[in-house]
This record gives sequence, structure tokens and C-alpha cells, in this order.
Amino acid sequence: MATAIRFDSIPPDQANDALRRWGHRMGAVERPYDNTPWVHGLFHAEQLVALTYTSTLIREHVGGGLGHLDRSNCLELARLCADRPGLCRVALRLWREFVFPGLGVPVAISYQDADLHSGNTYRFDGWEKVGFSRSGSSDPRTGRQGRDRVIWAWPRGACARLAERRGAA
Repeated sequence: MATAIRFDSIPPDQANDALRRWGHRMGAVERPYDNTPWVHGLFHAEQLVALTYTSTLIREHVGGGLGHLDRSNCLELARLCADRPGLCRVALRLWREFVFPGLGVPVAISYQDADLHSGNTYRFDGWEKVGFSRSGSSDPRTGRQGRDRVIWAWPRGACARLAERRGAA
């Protein structure tokens, strides 16, 4: 008999507890201004096994030459994490198929730490590499030195379409 699997909204505190337990390198999401995060968990036999944490942008607009992406037209997939390999891809696909379409913005971005990850999770899911940035001289949350980051966008081509519209306005 198959064990039930579901992808559902979860409280931010539950997600943050899992991020700490699973050892996510960025840790819990601590954005006090973000009072409407969209947090979803993948459950197997009622146990949380993966999660997505969508948030407003930290800055007014995206860096890396993508200033046309701002809080009015873009959200950030701030965390994607699982308790074991392979489940991030599943959670990401469920997020983009069932959560993103209802968020009311044309673009979602996610940052990939270029020193730690290959980007294959986003690449294989059809996301588009749209830029690069550096996370400052040091991260006050973790004490780490600044990192090189690849900026991925969903859906493909949406970032360029917004840039064209802004240029024509």
C-alpha cells in the first residue's frame, strides 16, 4: 500500500525549525518586514521531508544588473531544502507548478551560491540563469564572507520581457 504524500502550506516557524535541523547553510529565514511569506512543505507519511520558502525581496530591487525586477513584480524563492538528496527537485517542481502561479507576480528569482552548488536543480527544472551578484563583504546572519551567487529566474524569458517593457515606458 502506498504512503500518502502531500504538498501543503506550513507555518514559517515549522519551516525554520526544519531548516535548522537539516543544517541549511543560510539557516532560518529572518526577515522581520516580511509578514506574508508563502511557505510550503512536502510531507511523506505526515513527516516534513522538504520545503520551499517564498518571500519578498530583501532590497527594493534585484542586484546583478536586474534593477527592473523589484518588489512590485518579483518574489524570491528564499529557501529550498530537504532532509535528503533528490527531494529538492520534487519540491521545486511542485512549487513552480502549483504555488507560483497563484502568487500574483510575473517573476520569481532564487540565488544559488556559486561556491557550493552547481545550479543543476534550477537548470534541470527549466529556470533561466539571468545574472550574477556578490553577497557583500560578509553576511551578518552567519558571519560568512561574501559569496558569489548566480541569479535564476522563473519562468524563462519573463525577466527579459519585463526589461523590454521598462525600457519602452
